[in-house]
Amino acid sequence: MDKKFSLTRRNFVKGSATVAGGVMVGGLSLDSSAHPAGSDTIKVALVGCGGRGTGAAVQALSVKQNVQLVAMADAFKDRLDTSYSNILEQITDKERVKVKDKNKFVGFDGYKAAIDMADVVILTTPPGFRPIHLEYAVKNDKHVFTEKPMATDAPGIRKVLEMVELSKQKKLNVIVGLQRHYQTYYREMIKRIHDGEIGDITSAQAYWNGGGVWVNPRETGQTEMEYQMRNWYYFNWLCGDHIVEQHIHNLDVINWVKQAYPVKAQGMGGRQVRTGKEYGEIFDHHFVEFEYADGTIMNSQCRHIQNTWNKVAESVAGTKGRADSSGTLYDLKGNIIWKHRDREDPNPYQQEHDELFAAIEAGEVINDLENGTKSTMTAIMGRMATYSGQMITWDEAINSDNKLVPDTFGWDVLPPVLPDEKGFYPIPMPGITKVL
Repeated sequence: MDKKFSLTRRNFVKGSATVAGGVMVGGLSLDSSAHPAGSDTIKVALVGCGGRGTGAAVQALSVKQNVQLVAMADAFKDRLDTSYSNILEQITDKERVKVKDKNKFVGFDGYKAAIDMADVVILTTPPGFRPIHLEYAVKNDKHVFTEKPMATDAPGIRKVLEMVELSKQKKLNVIVGLQRHYQTYYREMIKRIHDGEIGDITSAQAYWNGGGVWVNPRETGQTEMEYQMRNWYYFNWLCGDHIVEQHIHNLDVINWVKQAYPVKAQGMGGRQVRTGKEYGEIFDHHFVEFEYADGTIMNSQCRHIQNTWNKVAESVAGTKGRADSSGTLYDLKGNIIWKHRDREDPNPYQQEHDELFAAIEAGEVINDLENGTKSTMTAIMGRMATYSGQMITWDEAINSDNKLVPDTFGWDVLPPVLPDEKGFYPIPMPGITKVL
């Protein structure tokens, strides 16, 4: 694996001049945005206080604009308190943290009070909550930084697509945490691809193969809802499976290169190694063949199995050459025709926030939401293909009424998937499981 791709998410490196995959609109006055005219303070609320939320808040508080964190919300008090302490420890200007105890909101509905207090909202909860949190933020005229993915099921995707149109009408900034769009060598490489340096794209490969992520064991006294919320990565209504939660990054890069989204998918997957009850209901491997309208095939693989070959990368082949995500273009004979300069670029995670707050200050708009939502749908379509073993079209997938996320939340509410008497959860079975 290329050295760049052995780095953690937070060590990836930044972006150039064009906001690819988003929409930049210039010349808007401050009073056309959610930031109040006449004020140089931009108030921020954090909704979702895990590690990613903490990191995003620190990055928001590190921009040059006058930003203050004024509210926080999380389902769990201990997670909120830990995040608050970590934010204070990590930022230089402690005066930017203005979160009073009364503005630390705990529970499933705390996001509303937090969002009400802010100009900009950071949404970093498990993705099953993303549609309802985003809907509340957009309807209440807030700029948004939201982590990917945008939903875990097709009904959630359709709700977010409604917010795409509303956010554009309201001229709101919405940046989605697909940070490769803010990473210099991706921006430069893909611009060259779009300019035709390797010809027309004919095939692509996308990988997220690794050993897996954290597991939080069940604790005595937890309700089923609390257990699943603490161990959210392993339940589809919360996470969407790792093909949606992680592999979306790689699928999104190929969509960006193609400037299109696949029209159908078929594939295979299963749960061969991680078979314990602590892994909930998700697969440990997926392989999907996606097809675009022009016949281009993207072969996609992701895996969460230890002691196996790891790779997190993308590559594309064209009629005049090929490109890989080390930031290199080759001709058909394998000669390098362009390589990204060998120096450290700005951190793309920080760059997302730098560009977001700069746009707010300037009265401009960056809106990544449509691309982030359709790349999420690409990943969900892939999961539908592996779970069912069927060929799934885009239209079938996006119009599916297969709803994973419940309508109500509470610690005593039963989540949509439950264990059997031995503590094991039902596992999708290709050829049997219905996804449409």
